[in-house]
Amino acid sequence: MQIIDRKALDTGRITGILPVRGGPGLPVWMLCGASDGPTLVLTAGVHGCEYVGIVTLRQLFATLSPAQIRGRVILMPLVNGEGFYAGSKQVVPSDGKNINRVFPPPAEGTMAQEIARTVVEQIYPNADFLLDLHGGDVNEAMTPLVFYPATAAPDVTAQAKAAAQHLEVMYRIPSTVQNGLYSYAAQCGIPSLLMEVGGMGLWTEKQVEMELRSIQSLMGYLDMGPAPVKNIRQKETMEMCYAEADFSGLWFPEVKPERLISAGQMLGRIEDLEGHILQTVHARWDGIVLYHTVSLGVAAEDALLAYGKIEE
Repeated sequence: MQIIDRKALDTGRITGILPVRGGPGLPVWMLCGASDGPTLVLTAGVHGCEYVGIVTLRQLFATLSPAQIRGRVILMPLVNGEGFYAGSKQVVPSDGKNINRVFPPPAEGTMAQEIARTVVEQIYPNADFLLDLHGGDVNEAMTPLVFYPATAAPDVTAQAKAAAQHLEVMYRIPSTVQNGLYSYAAQCGIPSLLMEVGGMGLWTEKQVEMELRSIQSLMGYLDMGPAPVKNIRQKETMEMCYAEADFSGLWFPEVKPERLISAGQMLGRIEDLEGHILQTVHARWDGIVLYHTVSLGVAAEDALLAYGKIEE
C-alpha cells in the first residue's frame, strides 16, 4: 500500500498493508474526507500489551464517517503485531528491541528498526500531526496523561502543547526524549503527542470512549471536524522523577497512580526474600504519582515509579 503516492483519493475508507523488509507488513487504514484538509496520523500497538489504543483505533475506523472529515486520517492500529500476538512486554520478540528506542533507524537493521524505518519513510511524509496511543504495560499502573515534545523546533513544540490541551487527560508532561515514534516525528518537524491511557494488560469501554472523544476533539482543533473541547482542568507537570531499583528484590509500592504525595513521603520499598529492606523510595517534593510497576519481582535498574510536580 503506497500511501506516500496517494495524494488524491475519493472519499471513503481504505485498508491495506504497508510492506516491512524482512517481516510481516503493517496494517494501515485511511479515512479520506469529503474536502481537503490536514492529515492526522494515529498509531497504536507500538508496545504489544498496551491495549486501549488498539481497540480505540478499531472503533474509530468502524464508526467515523469520512463525510464528517476534512482531510485524511491515517490509522496504524498495530505497529508491533509480533509483540501483540506473543503477549510480549515493550519489545519486538524477534530482536528484543523497543520500537520507541530505535529512532532514527539505520538504513538496514533488525525487525524493530525496519518497522521504524518504514514509518519514517512511508508515514512521516504524509503527516501534518501525529498522535501515538500508549498506556501502562502489563506491569504498570498508569495515570492518564499526555507527553508533548519539549526539544523540537519552537513552533512544533508550541503546536503540540496547544493541541495537548484538547485531550481528555488531566496531566501534560514536557518530554526531552527524541528516539521514539512520536518524539522523532517532532524532531522531523511534525507536531506530535503521546497519550497514555490504561495499563496492567487491561482495557475498558470507558477508557476507549475517552480516547475516542479526545481524538474527535483533536480533529476539531486541527480544523478536521466539529469544534474542539479544551480541557481547562488539565495541568502540566513541571519536573519529573523516575525512580529505579537499586537492587533485585520484592517491590512493595505504598502509593497508587493519581495519588497526591508530599515531600519526604515513603512511596515504596524493596525487600529481599527474607524480609530485609534493601531500598526505600521517598518523594523529593510535593506532587502526584503518575505510574508505578505492579510487579512483585523487580531487577536492579528496573523502573519502579514516576511522579511529578504540578503547576500551580
